[in-house]
Amino acid sequence: RLNSCDLTEKSCDIVASALQSSNSPLRDLDLSYNNLGDSGVELLCAGLMSPNCKLQRLGLNNCELTQKCCNIVASALQSSNSPLRDLDLSYNNLGDSGVELLCAGLSPNCKLQRLGLNSCNLTEKSCDIVASALQSSNSPLRDLDLSYNNLGDSGVELLCAGLMSPNCKLQKLGHGKMDWTLCCKRGKDMHLKRL
Repeated sequence: RLNSCDLTEKSCDIVASALQSSNSPLRDLDLSYNNLGDSGVELLCAGLMSPNCKLQRLGLNNCELTQKCCNIVASALQSSNSPLRDLDLSYNNLGDSGVELLCAGLSPNCKLQRLGLNSCNLTEKSCDIVASALQSSNSPLRDLDLSYNNLGDSGVELLCAGLMSPNCKLQKLGHGKMDWTLCCKRGKDMHLKRL
């Protein structure tokens, strides 16, 4: 764990080199609460795309990230080399445009099963994007955290459409204090085990 260690973008190049090493046994890396920025995550993604990378879980909570890093993260997720299964981007200002870029990374090669987007300044627009991704047969997501975003009732309605798709594999949805009453009444076909 390297969370809250005053790390910056410079540290990311070193970490990426370690991830690319065939000797690295690293499976779980928490870099949360460091000022890595978008350029730091871009450096990290080079390591994630290496055929030697074995990293399965990456924590990037509150790392001063914006939508600018989401395109390169999506590319890393699409890489057939990336073993990443758990990515937490919570408490970063990704916005709806960032989520749109991330969801493009949920391709057939993507192995990501858990995605944390708690407090990422998302609105109902993100719900439409996420719902489309959940309806895709390519989406491997099993666990999604959308807590403490301004999704609104209309956003919940949009998400419900994705949750009721036969292709949706999601089993757990973190939602904070959103009202799911209407969705749950209609959602006999949902696969969710935990809401």
